[in-house]
Amino acid sequence: MVCALFTEKHEVLMSRVIAIGDIHGCADALRALLGAIAPQSNDTIVTLGDCVDRGPDSHDVIEQLLALPAQCNYVPLIGNHELMMLSAIDQQSMAGNWMTFGGQQTMASYGNALENIPDGHIDFIRSFRRSFETDDHIFVHANYIADLDMADQPERIIFWERLSAMVPPPHRSCKRVLVGHTPQPDGEVLDLGHLVCIDTCCFAGGWLTAYDVTTNQVWQADVIGTLRERNA
Repeated sequence: MVCALFTEKHEVLMSRVIAIGDIHGCADALRALLGAIAPQSNDTIVTLGDCVDRGPDSHDVIEQLLALPAQCNYVPLIGNHELMMLSAIDQQSMAGNWMTFGGQQTMASYGNALENIPDGHIDFIRSFRRSFETDDHIFVHANYIADLDMADQPERIIFWERLSAMVPPPHRSCKRVLVGHTPQPDGEVLDLGHLVCIDTCCFAGGWLTAYDVTTNQVWQADVIGTLRERNA
C-alpha cells in the first residue's frame, strides 16, 4: 500500500483541530496551553489519553477538561492510565497495581481516598473514547495495526504498545495518525510523516504539547505552566 504524503490545506481555516498529548496530572501546564490556544466554539480539541497519574494534580486536570465542552468541541480519548484508575475504582484489589504506575499522585490530589473521587469525574472518565477520526486524521492513545480499522484494533495495541516496540507503517486509510504514550525525552514532537507522537514528558521535566494537525503549529508548557519560549 502506498499512501500519498500529507499536504497542508491552504484555504482559509474556519476552525482548528488540536491534539493535546499525555497530561499526566500537569494541571498548570494544561491551563497555560489552553490560555495560549484560546479555544473557540468551532475548534475541536482532542486529548490523547493519560490525563491522570504521575503529575501533581489530576483532580484539577479533570476539572479543567470538564469545562472544555462549554468552550469548544472536546473529544477525550482514554489511555492506559485511565484504564488502571477505573480498574482500581471497580475492583479495589487492583489499586496496588495502579499505585505503582502513578496512581499514588492521583489519589493524593483527591485526598488519598477513592471515595473522595466525585461521581461526576468517574462518569466523565468512563465516557472517554477509544479513538477518534476526521477526514484526514486518526487520534488514538498509543499505537495501531496498519491493516485494521480502528474499531477492530486490539486494546493491548491502542492503549499499551509503545512505538519503541513497534513503529507501524501508514494506516490502511492513508490518514495521518496522532498518538501519545511513547515518551519523547528530548521534549520534541516525533513526526514520522504518517505518524506523529506528542507525548513530550511534561511530568518528568519536559513539556506538555498541543499540536494543530492542519498547520502543524505547536504549543508547549512545562509542569509549572511556563510556555516554551518559541510559543510564549
